[in-house]
Amino acid sequence: MIKARTKAQARSKPARRRVASRAARASDPKVVSAELPLIKLNRAERAAERRQAIIEAAMEEFISRGFAATRLDDIARRAGVAKGTIYLHFKDKESMFEELIRTAIVPVVGRVLGPPPAGASVRDALEAFALTFIKEVATTRRADLVRLIVAEGPRFPAITDFYYREVVSKGLAGMRAMIELGIARGEIKNKGLAKYPQIVVAPALIAVIWQSLFAKHAPLDAIEMFRTHLDLIFGERRTT
Repeated sequence: MIKARTKAQARSKPARRRVASRAARASDPKVVSAELPLIKLNRAERAAERRQAIIEAAMEEFISRGFAATRLDDIARRAGVAKGTIYLHFKDKESMFEELIRTAIVPVVGRVLGPPPAGASVRDALEAFALTFIKEVATTRRADLVRLIVAEGPRFPAITDFYYREVVSKGLAGMRAMIELGIARGEIKNKGLAKYPQIVVAPALIAVIWQSLFAKHAPLDAIEMFRTHLDLIFGERRTT
């Protein structure tokens, strides 16, 4: 009996050791779980970098080739990614172009068409809008996107509709609100101007088009042109 019990006890020792080992492992800190957030973060960062590379490559291709002639293969080659990678971020060429507008132009319009700061006149606010638009759009690569829409928009109504919805309509609404404020303050005499905010922003579009077509023949001081335009609306500034 004693020998039989001893053999049984000997056979049970490995089992007890396995149970103890499993318990010890269960109480150990989970190193792998601590690494998972870092792995996910690194993957997210790499995905964001690839997306940004694709957007930058798309901008270069669209500007150099035009919307119609640009191919996803060319964008992928310039971005240094496989063509399939593009489809992980964008469903087609149109959605990629929309993202360019959304990230390059929409924030500028939203930033410059708010109400004038305390103590500032409506004319001051419009002049600040002109300065910002000319510096950040009309004289930068962003202007090439605007010119592309003007040139090819009629053939691609989807991107024209997107640009109108995200940029033009919001810009006109902000400009109309500013004009109405100027009328209420007595700064603007012609109340009909609120119906046609396009009149106020016309020099900005002229600056974009002129810069690409005629600047080498007749350089345009877009800021002074806009100030002269504001003189026509508000009257000449008084100098002391």
